[in-house]
Amino acid sequence: MDCRKPGFTGAFRFLLLFGTILSTAAAGGPLAWPPITSQTRPWVYWWWMGSAVDKTNLTRELTRYHDAGLGGVHIIPIYGARGFESNYISYLSPKWMEMMSWSVTEAKRLGLGVDMTTGTGWCFGGPNVSDEDANASVVVKTFDLGVGERLRQRFDRKTTQALVAFSPDGKSIDLTDFIATNGEVFFSPPGNWMGTGTSGPPKNWKVYAISQKPSGQKVKRAAPGGEGWMLNPLYADAMSNYLKRFSGAFDHYSGAKPRAQYQDSYEYRSDWSPDFFAEFEKRRGYKLQNELPALFGTNRDDHTARVLCDYRETASDIMAEETLPLWVKWSHDHGFMTREEAHGSPGNLLDLYATADIPETEFFSKKRNLLVSKFASSAAHVVGRQLTASETGTWLAEHFAETLAEMKSVVDDMFLSGVNHIFYHGCCYSPDEAGWPGWVFYASTEMNPRNSIWHDVPALNDYVARCQSFLQSGKSDNDVLLYWPIFDFWNSNDPPTLLPQLQVEAASQARWFENQPIGKTARELWNHGYAFDYASDRQLQTAKAKDGEIQMPGGNYKVIVVPPCDYMPLKTFQQLLALADSGATICFERLRPWDVPGWGNLEKRRAEFLERYNALTTGVNITNSGIPVGIKRGKGLVIFGDYEQALEDAGAAREPMVDAGLSFVRRWFESGWNYFIANRSQSDFNGWVALGHTAKSVVVLDPLTGNSGVAAIRERGGQKQIYLQLPAGESLILHAFANQKIKGAAWKYWHPSGQPREIAGNWHVRFISGGPVIPADTQVTRLASWTTFGGTNAQHFAGSASYAIAFDAPPGGNKNYFLDLGGVRQSARVKLNGKDYGTLITAPFRVVVDNLKTSGNQLEVEVTSVPANRIRDLDRRVVRWKTFHDIDFVDINYQPFDASGWPLIDCGLLGPVTLTAVEPLAN
Repeated sequence: MDCRKPGFTGAFRFLLLFGTILSTAAAGGPLAWPPITSQTRPWVYWWWMGSAVDKTNLTRELTRYHDAGLGGVHIIPIYGARGFESNYISYLSPKWMEMMSWSVTEAKRLGLGVDMTTGTGWCFGGPNVSDEDANASVVVKTFDLGVGERLRQRFDRKTTQALVAFSPDGKSIDLTDFIATNGEVFFSPPGNWMGTGTSGPPKNWKVYAISQKPSGQKVKRAAPGGEGWMLNPLYADAMSNYLKRFSGAFDHYSGAKPRAQYQDSYEYRSDWSPDFFAEFEKRRGYKLQNELPALFGTNRDDHTARVLCDYRETASDIMAEETLPLWVKWSHDHGFMTREEAHGSPGNLLDLYATADIPETEFFSKKRNLLVSKFASSAAHVVGRQLTASETGTWLAEHFAETLAEMKSVVDDMFLSGVNHIFYHGCCYSPDEAGWPGWVFYASTEMNPRNSIWHDVPALNDYVARCQSFLQSGKSDNDVLLYWPIFDFWNSNDPPTLLPQLQVEAASQARWFENQPIGKTARELWNHGYAFDYASDRQLQTAKAKDGEIQMPGGNYKVIVVPPCDYMPLKTFQQLLALADSGATICFERLRPWDVPGWGNLEKRRAEFLERYNALTTGVNITNSGIPVGIKRGKGLVIFGDYEQALEDAGAAREPMVDAGLSFVRRWFESGWNYFIANRSQSDFNGWVALGHTAKSVVVLDPLTGNSGVAAIRERGGQKQIYLQLPAGESLILHAFANQKIKGAAWKYWHPSGQPREIAGNWHVRFISGGPVIPADTQVTRLASWTTFGGTNAQHFAGSASYAIAFDAPPGGNKNYFLDLGGVRQSARVKLNGKDYGTLITAPFRVVVDNLKTSGNQLEVEVTSVPANRIRDLDRRVVRWKTFHDIDFVDINYQPFDASGWPLIDCGLLGPVTLTAVEPLAN
């Protein structure tokens, strides 16, 4: 078929309602959607303010969530609501456990899941966290002494972890065990001073005293019974002691349990622990006490950078090997799975995400980097976790102004980054007696039944559920393992802090990624259509090579790419060579001798590294015009430089669709591949695309509508191509079968056969639900925001209004038309002549209609607005609607929230509403 006809291009919702056949899910078969379960549906953070919950309202709220299409909730107790203090329930008290059990039981009855945070607010902490177990800041005190001069300061034997004197030539004397019971230390730098004068000897000895103190950080937004210090994530005893409180609550608990325990993103301020010196020596093989000037001094050279790198690696190891596994083991022993957000941590994110059963990333705002969010899904894919979760939509827009379209956009980005388990952020439990807007959490996306957009949220939830029904099935099909050379970052003094934290947000917060070569390589792979996962040094140790593929616990890969780096652990280099010997393809972007990181036993490690490197480079060269580009090694291959050629040679699939501005996630199933494809560009796509894997037949599925059909397919130049129509911002599922010819109704492609004609006349507007006051019915001949209809009721109104009009069909006798609603603020349900055409939540607000009559057509469009104008009115009238302290409710800039100065925003059907005759293209 020839789809390249004049007039075919345009922002048409080709793939929406009635543009395809209806899904055959009920009957099963290749055109059907996988079963929708509570796990495939989106979940939501469920904030319990003051834990002031009761069984009646818990059941009522859970029922509303179920009816709207949510799949589960995540209980997080937080600060309380004013006026309800008498209803507060102390965290983990018998009453609290009873309410938790009731919630889980009722949720299960309704087919919902439940998770809970191992604590209140965030991060881990509470009343049972002692000063010793709390977030710790290292305290460094120095004293300058001359030869023969007495150290006169007194030191606390219990709190001083190290007291070490350093000579001008760097030699050290450990004084820690010589602190007397009264705090005195009888020490004077040895030697004889032969100078003259009254100034005394030069003070060129320096004494370091190391201790720690609580960083001052307490649990954020803690609930009653959850207040206290945040614990120290670098101290295993702190985690063990913290979990004793939960053992006390759950060891003899017989009620219903949540599915999983959860730890929020790393927002601790901790850089030390009571046993850090011992942990360091155990792991790095030398005493950090002897390197205090390197770690805490002002000099910056190779020596100090290496000690700093060792310090950072040790902090990461403690979390990955001790503190987090303690929490995971406790959870498993008590029948829970674990969900964890590792981002924000100063440790190796891949190793930390991988400790949990469900790694979880976060998109905080509109400024998001998909390649950073891939760290969570990479950990899941590499170690074999089926689910990757996301905290979704924390600050997309200002309170009460977030739209379903914005939520869909961020969800699509989450899917593209490998997420397949969406958690909206978030929803506040609120008793009905609290009124409107009820109890709300300080982060902006109010995904709750009081928000007017809840009216159409089932359409978004169904979309998420359909996408995740595919994204949770099969296995990730990423061909490339991209090594993360984190030691280059740990060895750097940018930023100049002891433990720089690795954020997932915008470039300004993700310099650890953007400013490192891995960021550039990842972007190139992404832009060239190669599906990849990141891998850490620790994870590569689990790799095996067989039949030319790299086998990881979670799946197989075609090639390992190593971006330019200066430092690589000897064990990692040895493992890469061993993999090549066994048949793997390893591609180094840069041909040069690297160095080992760290300070301990440096010369021995460096010599062994160089010996292996030199042996590698004297192997059998593969050349390109006389220039060495690769080395045959055992059964495998080591490539230098042109990694894209290496990917092609290794059989890594490239997806040409990225050249047309399309983005994808690919998963493998027994008979082929599933694709989630999104058009994140600003241009519509209409044309043929080849898939990275050859498919005999492809089914197209529209997750917004549930429709499906067999795609048009052709062969060009030995490649199978399929036809796609994907407007900007839209998405599709492709179900590609490698060897099976699928029979079924074809996916319909539409092209316009006429010009748009506006539906004009008298529109009857009827406000049907919302508040604070339902405006009177009205009639308009010119569509505009309902705030212009006159009177304050319409200006303050948030909710839904029905727009109805009678009209005659355009001349020509066409059967099918694009019905384009034009501007919609913010979602719309469409009925024509009694036929329901579904809910539209994002532009283009357009459907294909097929039931026009010659005359007397009845069109009804039910439009729902965001509640911004309603909250503006409350603040302008100084109505006290915030049932919590102002400090706990802020705007998007983290300033006290006040909507009184907001302008009115447009609401309703803005039009113009048009009909355009369309014809199906022969398939």
